[in-house]
Amino acid sequence: MKVSSPQFKQKSVIALADPRLRQALGQSRKGFVNKRAELVGALPEFEQLRDEARDLKNHVLDNLDHYLERYEAAVTAAGGHVHWARDAEEARSIILNICQRVNAKTITKGKSMVSEEIGLNDALEAKGYTVVETDLGEYIIQLAHEPPSHIIAPAIHKTKEQVSELFEAAHGGPRKTTVAELVTEARLVLRDKYFQADVGITGGNFLVAETGSSIIVTNEGNGDLTQTLARVHIVTSGIERIVPTLEDVALFLRILARSATGQETETYTTLSTGPRRADDVDGPEEYHVVLVDNGRTKMLGGKFQDMLRCIRCGACMNHCPVYGAIGGHAYGWVYPGPMGSVLTPLFVGLDATYDLPNACTLNGRCESVCPVRIPLPELLRELRHMQHQQGIRPPGERRALGAWRFVAERPGLYQFANRLAARVLKGLGGSTGRIASLPFAGAWTDSRDMPAPEGKTFLELWQARSKP
Repeated sequence: MKVSSPQFKQKSVIALADPRLRQALGQSRKGFVNKRAELVGALPEFEQLRDEARDLKNHVLDNLDHYLERYEAAVTAAGGHVHWARDAEEARSIILNICQRVNAKTITKGKSMVSEEIGLNDALEAKGYTVVETDLGEYIIQLAHEPPSHIIAPAIHKTKEQVSELFEAAHGGPRKTTVAELVTEARLVLRDKYFQADVGITGGNFLVAETGSSIIVTNEGNGDLTQTLARVHIVTSGIERIVPTLEDVALFLRILARSATGQETETYTTLSTGPRRADDVDGPEEYHVVLVDNGRTKMLGGKFQDMLRCIRCGACMNHCPVYGAIGGHAYGWVYPGPMGSVLTPLFVGLDATYDLPNACTLNGRCESVCPVRIPLPELLRELRHMQHQQGIRPPGERRALGAWRFVAERPGLYQFANRLAARVLKGLGGSTGRIASLPFAGAWTDSRDMPAPEGKTFLELWQARSKP
């Protein structure tokens, strides 16, 4: 997927002016937030589970080499094959070689953010393969020739009317207008594709070192058909998705669905362990797992290792006011929202993603709902610090910070400047107490009024209250 993060501001302006996007985001956001709150509130031990999940992920990351080796051995013992990909190019090459060797023509895919990360669909289609996304959201955006805008709800930015238009153009009439009709139409179109597929590609929510199993959780069952009906099943996953045992998986399943969609559990939890055995009634003839690094090992042992705990639930973006206002496409790469504002700079470079860490208001809602307690605001602040150290931040901003530091290091001057600013801003607020236009802050006051201060600084008010 092409990185367009440098256009974040321009894309944000366009998104804010799109009424259909606002309608779609508004409807979906309420559902995710309210359902999560209800289900979390009904589970008294949820906070304890978050602590246990955080600690277990930290243990795995501290011993990742050990668990990856155990996983590879278990997959091999079950008759499968593990492939190691250092970067996106190597991952694409491995998958293309498998498809070429088995003379594949049609490839079905379950939802996989790693396949988006490595640009897999474009690579497959460039070699002449027919690629069919089977997740309903991914199928919708495939028809629209768009990337996903959410990691668990790829077509969250589409209204029912837009989906109806896409289906009519792709499938022909008569046009369907209800959700039930649209879902039925998609099922009928996709049903034959499963049987035509030579290769089925899925992601892996969890990889179990104990058994060599890959696990996917879905609400549609498309993943099951994708990985059992094709002759070859390929799993694409980041190296950090390892868990030690099946019992550990149960811990994560209790927090994943509640955090992601506000469900006690997803409709389908599917385990795959190797290819079909002699007495199995279905399943693939070959089973391959492509483990993708693509920058992850660089995060181990450093300030951003916490980000590797992410279980891709999407809770951070569901609760983010910035994502809720502009959607996912403005972020310009695979991972949007708070988690994307951390991951994208680490994967593709700070210089190409300048605006992402700075778009956050640092309100902390993302951290408060993260099921594995990733300190996202802290990581975003660290990225801003790195930008400053590397001289990436604009010269004007650096000069302004230098001026602020000069004043802040001189208490008398700082207090005088504060008093002066408070009185000037109070005057600008006039009788309404709101400032409609403010020099040097036009980007803020272009879309909102700024509340004017009352005319005295906090220190002045404190001193006045402290007098006997």
